[in-house]
Amino acid sequence: MRLTRPVGINATGLYLPEQVVTNEDLTRTLDTSDEWISSRIGIKERRFVADGMATSDMSIAAARQALDRAGVDPVDLDAVIVATFTPDQPLPSTALMVTDALGARRAIPLDLSQSACAGGIYAILLAAHLLQNEDFSNVLVVGADSGSRVTDPGDRGTRVFFGDAAGAALLSPTASGYGLLSWHTGSVLSYEVEIPAGGSRRPTSPETLDERGQFLKMNGKAVWNIAVEQLPDSIRRTALRAGVGLDEVRHYLLHQANQNIIDEAALSLGIPANRVPTTVRRLGNTGAASMFTVLHETMVHTVEHDDLMIMAGIGAGFLWGSACFRHFGHR
Repeated sequence: MRLTRPVGINATGLYLPEQVVTNEDLTRTLDTSDEWISSRIGIKERRFVADGMATSDMSIAAARQALDRAGVDPVDLDAVIVATFTPDQPLPSTALMVTDALGARRAIPLDLSQSACAGGIYAILLAAHLLQNEDFSNVLVVGADSGSRVTDPGDRGTRVFFGDAAGAALLSPTASGYGLLSWHTGSVLSYEVEIPAGGSRRPTSPETLDERGQFLKMNGKAVWNIAVEQLPDSIRRTALRAGVGLDEVRHYLLHQANQNIIDEAALSLGIPANRVPTTVRRLGNTGAASMFTVLHETMVHTVEHDDLMIMAGIGAGFLWGSACFRHFGHR
């Protein structure tokens, strides 16, 4: 299942809001403690997007950084894919907002609006397949979420988990034998993580507002069970399809759901901690941006030519997937 035209990650970008929200800050309004949050999910702080800003603003900042690092002009973009479950508004398109702000006049704007925390993986796979069209040279992928805007400020079961961020990756054709080597995806319908109101089944009404149905609901135990089962399985399948051993992969870039899920997945795979970079302790779960936070730090600080990377994510739905890349860099 290799691509006919090899596609790699050219450059990345990241935007983090300035406001830092610590566990101690949350204890002022929630019945919780720093010790409980730290031990249960391994998060110490997260970022909240500033008043007056939205998901598109973070996306634009991350996108510009990725384009600057790649030395690519926005007019040379063929498509812009934005993965988010917190769009600025139901209409118009968040991807179109980003494309317009960048001045990417030729780019097709595409929204992945309901893949949640798996949006990064799905967007990257979509970009790689768009680039099989030889008339395409550059596809920009953005994963961004404003989790603080969809979590109930009074619900300790969700409020402590989520932070806000945006990450971007520019995908382009690369040398033969490099780039995306293999991938795997899976899904099962579940309502264990949902925003129950605001859609066509339960439009926003005084009743849904009284029920606080506009906010994210999450069964943490169900998330744990599906994540610790499916993430390692997907990674094994992807490595097998790439023809590489797990010990050959230098970087495992996992969705930063919570530290305990990451640790359990690594233990299941027999992966040493130094191959599984994390940002969750200081950023929390940033939704579709999550995987891009570790991708960006790896691309900027540690990746070397010929390194193997496996990216893996899981999100509400449930949707999950992974992808294996061999990095082509300066030798």
